[in-house]
Amino acid sequence: MAYKYLFGPVPSRRLGISLGVDLVPFKTCTLNCVYCECGPTTYLTSERKEYVPFDEVMNELDDCLSLSPSLDFITFSGSGEPTLNIRIGDIIDLVKQKYPEYRIAVLTNGTLLSDVKLRDGLMKANLILPSLDATSEELFNKINRPCKEINAKDAVSGLIELRKEYSGEIWLEVFIIPELNDVPEEIHQLKSAIQEIKPDRIQLNTLDRPGSEKWVVPATKDGMEKIASYLGNAEIIADFSSRREVKSFDRSIEDAILSTTRRRPCTAADLSAILGLHINEVNKYIQALIESGSIKIDVQERGVFYSIKPASD
Repeated sequence: MAYKYLFGPVPSRRLGISLGVDLVPFKTCTLNCVYCECGPTTYLTSERKEYVPFDEVMNELDDCLSLSPSLDFITFSGSGEPTLNIRIGDIIDLVKQKYPEYRIAVLTNGTLLSDVKLRDGLMKANLILPSLDATSEELFNKINRPCKEINAKDAVSGLIELRKEYSGEIWLEVFIIPELNDVPEEIHQLKSAIQEIKPDRIQLNTLDRPGSEKWVVPATKDGMEKIASYLGNAEIIADFSSRREVKSFDRSIEDAILSTTRRRPCTAADLSAILGLHINEVNKYIQALIESGSIKIDVQERGVFYSIKPASD
């Protein structure tokens, strides 16, 4: 069965063997982050509704999980904001009821967590991985570029309320952009917010590949280490081991990407269409190939293209 809403299992550096569940159409999100490696948001919204049919998602999950795959997590993520789907809580509840042996993770930008109904729907998840890049409204607007109904104050308060109510683990991700949210004043404000949120882990990330805006550059290792130390026992997930070390890494997918880009340069969206793979899955393998030096990046007007890196490069 070819799945429309499931992807993977993908080799996740944080979550191991992860089966992805995508609950919104491509790039439907509350934010249009400057660093997003999936590209610009095409539908910027805060409206929660049933973007994809509940029954169809559950049919795919039943088909896949009936085979008892070996998974570390079932992960609600994708190429947009999964909590925009108003049925996410219903799906989590039913999966937990029918397949209690599986752990559930939710990757979210955290901007809708001020909604008590959403928080209630996430209570049975084992792990929630929200993000918070800025607490000042000015910087939040510059980095995350939210839809008009979303603001930094509500995002932070939603995370604080989540911690009060939720007994599972919270791993808070902070994406560092040099000369924006790495300056002392912003990091100090962020630390104050994190002390109220009380996440189980703080995870720092930075740019792997070109994001939505060309001017975004990665932070240095030294800069990341200083921020990690200041925030207190933060992990630098940008420095984790290669995805090739994750046991779900599929060499046949890697070979297919190499074979395709050997013929002509492709964007991640091109590879997704050609190979019939979810764009998130494609992006995981692209990053592994960049890490190994097998492919190179070329930023053009139509997007970011990937091609075979000649042996002499």
